[in-house]
Amino acid sequence: MPELWAGTDAGKAAHHCPVIDTGGAKVLSRRVPNNEPELLELMGGVLALAEDGPVTRAVDLNAGGGALLIALLTGHGQRLLYIPGRTVHHASRGYRGDGKTDAKDAYVIADQARIRRDLQPLQEWDEIAVDLKILTGRRCDLVAERTRAINRMRAQLPEYFPALERTFDYAASKSALILLTGYRTPAGLRRVGPSRLATWLKNRKVRGAQAIADGQPSRLNRNRPRHDDHVLVSGRGTHTRRSRS
Repeated sequence: MPELWAGTDAGKAAHHCPVIDTGGAKVLSRRVPNNEPELLELMGGVLALAEDGPVTRAVDLNAGGGALLIALLTGHGQRLLYIPGRTVHHASRGYRGDGKTDAKDAYVIADQARIRRDLQPLQEWDEIAVDLKILTGRRCDLVAERTRAINRMRAQLPEYFPALERTFDYAASKSALILLTGYRTPAGLRRVGPSRLATWLKNRKVRGAQAIADGQPSRLNRNRPRHDDHVLVSGRGTHTRRSRS
């Protein structure tokens, strides 16, 4: 009963899978679409070649395009090893041929599975772990988008209202963001005044609304000459409209 090693260079649309024996010689090399029927057919073909002997499989992805293949192999009790892409890249330098092809990478994966003893096996994903991975990934995306939006706003606000930007502490609270959804210009803040501004903030559940309104720059003083409105900075209208979102 021969022992075989099957390496898979996984991709989004298709996988390349060679099978080698104990001497490193290819006994099968096939490119298959990333579809369940074709992958199951390939799995059966490799088992038929092994004639009930042990088969060790290896893949260079542990998610993404390789997720279906991994689920099928682990679900059928196949021994599956994970070889990171960086490891494959460095190992491929010791193999014949300078070009990078799917066939070469797949052979390197199979051969590394044959000769190495430090590779980690892949286990079937737990449903809760998968759900947590999806949810945390989504949260990371939302945090990154929010941070990007705040940084863009902080870069634009000093162009037409630097006094307001200096009073904001973005790290301490979200009051600055809430304020900007309603008031974004010196004239707008002067018209509403501290008292009405504090009420407006309280209605939106902003903590310390009165202190925030009282702590705004002296532009809120209605008796102050309106020097800050004499010059209209180019692009202010577009900036203020975009900050609503």
